[in-house]
Amino acid sequence: MKLGIDFGTTRTVVAAVDRGNYPIVSFEGSDGEMIDHWPSIVATDGSTLLYGACAAARLGEPGVTAVRSIKRLAAHGRPEQPIAIGPIATTLGEVLAGCLRALHDDLIERSNAPAARRKGRIRAWVGVPAGAGSGQRLLTLDAFDAAGFDVAGMLNEPSAAGLEYAHRYRKTLTASREDVLVYDLGGGTFDASLVRMAGDGHEVVAHAGDNRLGGDDFDEILLGLALDEAGISIGELDAGRRTNLLEHCRQAKETLRPASRKLVVEVDGMSVTVPVAAFYAACEELMDRTLDAVGLVFSDPDALAGVYVVGGASELPPVARRLKDIFGRRVKRSAYASASTAVGLAIALDGGAVPAERFSRTFGVFRETDGGVHVAFDPILSPDEPVAAGGAERSRRYRAAHNIGCFRYAECARVAGDEVVGDLLPWGVVRFPFARELQGRSDLDAVSVRRLDGEGPLVEERYTIEPSGAVKVSITDLESGFSREHQLGGA
Repeated sequence: MKLGIDFGTTRTVVAAVDRGNYPIVSFEGSDGEMIDHWPSIVATDGSTLLYGACAAARLGEPGVTAVRSIKRLAAHGRPEQPIAIGPIATTLGEVLAGCLRALHDDLIERSNAPAARRKGRIRAWVGVPAGAGSGQRLLTLDAFDAAGFDVAGMLNEPSAAGLEYAHRYRKTLTASREDVLVYDLGGGTFDASLVRMAGDGHEVVAHAGDNRLGGDDFDEILLGLALDEAGISIGELDAGRRTNLLEHCRQAKETLRPASRKLVVEVDGMSVTVPVAAFYAACEELMDRTLDAVGLVFSDPDALAGVYVVGGASELPPVARRLKDIFGRRVKRSAYASASTAVGLAIALDGGAVPAERFSRTFGVFRETDGGVHVAFDPILSPDEPVAAGGAERSRRYRAAHNIGCFRYAECARVAGDEVVGDLLPWGVVRFPFARELQGRSDLDAVSVRRLDGEGPLVEERYTIEPSGAVKVSITDLESGFSREHQLGGA
């Protein structure tokens, strides 16, 4: 089963690869009805963690605590970061893996994707925000892997939306107009990205955004207005009641149409009316923040093929209105605004985003830095390496600090400082025993990584590009002579 997965802040959307078509996968909701997304919700009743539709069904119940925007925490978190969900103490990595494991199970048991019932791992391309750093990308990659997915690659969400744009609006792209401005307002994040769609390639050439701006914030504004109308202070709300009211606000907001004049929100069993004009006026500051970001990435109107409006929260009528005031007829809203990224990811998995040259990108390895406090992407082979020559070689020597080295290899569009910029393609994981007593063992996956008590051995990593574009890596303990060689290649 091949899938494009847009792991969203409030909703996860999945598109399947089906003989040149990319249908959206539907899931069975708590009421038995099929819905076109999987709720990105984690909740607890105090005894166990619930995910997806099971969590959504318990929203607002007494004693139930819910987290609707777990993806926001991943923006600056690490796997071992402690998290308390109600009385349950856990870690960010465990919650993300549990969430995606539930998604995996629901794809098999509670979706309309019958091919997912076949045995074996589900192969997927996964979206990440364009501004996501190396730590967030690796955290996401590890969580999908722990959940049982075979991740073929990771792609910037606006880049994926650009692929879907090219799939639908290819005629707007010309040699002189190959830039697409993607305005992506999701449930919890905002991205403004300029995607260059040159030939079959694509690259985010400019990006600005906010990992803490999205539809959730518009819901908060509507809640405040509804409470004012009802004469209730927001300080009076406990966590469960607040979550329940926010859900009512989200549902009311999604009924908005260009001709709407009022919004009706259920507040403690009574219907409260909020004038649409008052809601839009209160949202102006949020809209201005998105347009400020657009101004940072947009520079050349002559090269602009179109403005593509995607993301579930972009369905708010004032979004298209404000953008059309600026860009006129070039604004195009996706027919499936909340699903365009997932469709683009499915197109990528179907061959639509395979780079023409392996090393038009950067190959490297994720390493821990600052004594394990941070994760950085260490570039090994740069985009200008001569693939055809097959003779490019790099080496690195150092004293090992741990009993086992875990090398997570990947390639990306480019690197800024020690952060990955652009889409990421995993190449594989290599484990090498630095501790002498482990050299020769084949069960390194079962051994915990720990720091060595004394000075570790002198180690050499050597990398060679082969004519096929594959990379051969040789890791050697120069003191014991123990060595292992691995052939790497893009997934």
